[in-house]
Amino acid sequence: MKIGYARVSSVKQNLTLQIEALTAAGCQKVYREKVSAFKHRPEFENMINGLRNGDTLYVWKIDRIGRSLIDLFGILSRLKEIGVNLVAIKDNVDTSTMSGKVIFSIAALMAEYETELRRDRAMAGLEIARSQGRIGGRKPGLSPDAIKKANSAKALYLLHEEGRPLYAVTDICNTLGISKKTFYKYLKYMNVEIGTRDFKK
Repeated sequence: MKIGYARVSSVKQNLTLQIEALTAAGCQKVYREKVSAFKHRPEFENMINGLRNGDTLYVWKIDRIGRSLIDLFGILSRLKEIGVNLVAIKDNVDTSTMSGKVIFSIAALMAEYETELRRDRAMAGLEIARSQGRIGGRKPGLSPDAIKKANSAKALYLLHEEGRPLYAVTDICNTLGISKKTFYKYLKYMNVEIGTRDFKK
């Protein structure tokens, strides 16, 4: 089933252009959202919860669903787990195609790059705080960036294609820039059951 999602960031903006494009693409149902805060998107969550294996999610442009590369990769991972492909009409993106799968991999790498930039900025801020006599440090548990990386590790670990894992553990670790020890620590933190996998680690 073709499902559409249209979003604008203000109640004063018009959804007509997006809805017309989604309808022309053959969407049988279109979720409509007018929100100024990206974190609270009730229609988006309703849409995600209503998706089923084999569905295709259509959006006018890919920025309608992701506010950052990390956010976009998380959403793509959720769709992959459900078995749903994504089509961004204006961006010519279709994750059911080989080029779409390449885009998914690039999103993973760029999300990691964005995470590293944020971590570098956080470390720089911590050094400044220490130089000024303020005490800083990590709170118990995982940091926000580590949690995002743990989510990425979980998503990549659980991805399957034709009944087989899509990525080897070594490839995932190399992509995320973490050790295997840290990788399995993240999986444990995310309550992922670790079993025997039929590929090289």
